[in-house]
Amino acid sequence: MTATDPALTALAQGWCALSLLHGRIEAHIERALQGQHDLSVREYSLLDVLSRQHDGEGGHLQMKQVADAVVLSQSATTRLVTRLEDRGLLERYLCPTDRRGIYTNVTRAGLALLEKARPTNDTALREALDAAAENPDLAPLVRTVETLKTSVPA
Repeated sequence: MTATDPALTALAQGWCALSLLHGRIEAHIERALQGQHDLSVREYSLLDVLSRQHDGEGGHLQMKQVADAVVLSQSATTRLVTRLEDRGLLERYLCPTDRRGIYTNVTRAGLALLEKARPTNDTALREALDAAAENPDLAPLVRTVETLKTSVPA
């Protein structure tokens, strides 16, 4: 394959379209969440992921799992957790069965903010997808996103 190979060019164009769609969606949601709730997309995602934890077997995530779920490095995730902990939205505690493990829970204030922010996130996502669907290059990707029913494992 050469740099001018049509298959490679098509692949690069597809990747550019996907990247463009992601960027537009994220930017639109970011503006909405920041403007109405003083939350970034990453902060919202972290609160959302952690709010789905439960007390059953495997119900609490380790920091690496959290980092994978919000698509950040472990160090960036730790900094994000610290920022939200400082705001009173998260709390950390030692794992009761393994004193080396530290878990993170969403506080009542964090759950309340998440509940208020969820409709904003959902509306902004719908708006961004609708706007992108008007672009012929992005419309097929939007249709694909709209048909996904479950999260794709990493």
